[in-house]
Amino acid sequence: MDQSDADPNTAYYQLDPNAVLNAVESAGFCPDGRFLALNSYENRVYQVGMEDAEPVVVKFYRTGRWAEDEILEEHEFALELVEHEIPVVAPLRVQGRTLLEHRGFRFAVFPRRGGRWPDLDNPDNLLWLGRFLGRIHLVGAARPFCHRPALDTRTFGWESRTYLMEQGFIEGGLLPAYESVSRDVLQRVDDAFARVGAFETLRLHGDCHPGNILWRDDGPHFVDLDDARSGPAVQDLWMLLSGERWEQTALLSELIEGYSEFRDFDPRELHLVEALRALRMVHYAAWLARRWSDPAFPRAFPWFNTQRYWEDHVLALREQMSALDEPPLSL
Repeated sequence: MDQSDADPNTAYYQLDPNAVLNAVESAGFCPDGRFLALNSYENRVYQVGMEDAEPVVVKFYRTGRWAEDEILEEHEFALELVEHEIPVVAPLRVQGRTLLEHRGFRFAVFPRRGGRWPDLDNPDNLLWLGRFLGRIHLVGAARPFCHRPALDTRTFGWESRTYLMEQGFIEGGLLPAYESVSRDVLQRVDDAFARVGAFETLRLHGDCHPGNILWRDDGPHFVDLDDARSGPAVQDLWMLLSGERWEQTALLSELIEGYSEFRDFDPRELHLVEALRALRMVHYAAWLARRWSDPAFPRAFPWFNTQRYWEDHVLALREQMSALDEPPLSL
């Protein structure tokens, strides 16, 4: 079956253990039969044991999400970062190619890199992360993406909102509340971007939360550039901030101190921190809705699309609207 013609949310039914191992063998590897499904829902990711070699990690790309040129551009960015001695886990080249195919599934093979979540309470770790993010952005600013999309309020915000309202995910009683609060939040997001004005757009990791940073004894490794896109530098910083305002200010100060050793940070982008957080909230709910017919999602996210979920979501958006009305963080 050609997966290009399959339903993106059900195509993974064809990806049974034999298909995974056969795909790895087709790339010239010698799996020993052991494999472990890793925590991934957008794609399918497996650790596969090798005969007389270290295990590898194999990522099967979701059908229809990215065009081939977009995936290859992600791979090229990761390899470019590695060439600059930045600890990013990049795909392996197999006979000169990083994007492989088996039975209609596109996949890539990565070296296995273990690690733990970073301790963000340690100021030295934050300085370390800031330095690496500054170096990543130096490379990211060298040239633009040609194929991968940009982070913008239209696709992440307004189109996500429209999808949720038109596809019947929000029960009728809560729909007016969601329609009102989401509109007000996204209008404030647009206002925040307008206040900043023109800002530098560069190639980003795009999803730089603690779960995509593996800490080892020799420092951090950045993984999963699947959401790499163009946008403001602060997109790769704000997801490392949490807690009360004073706590976020302290975390940000350490990050920017390290970042500034390699690259200047435009403080106007601090107006975008809460705006980007709001976009992620709206986009995340729409992402779950768009994937709801994938059988893995109801199992993994049983709390989604319940009355309680939408009540909490509306409340969270109201709280985020208050955050958007506050002055931005300062250095």
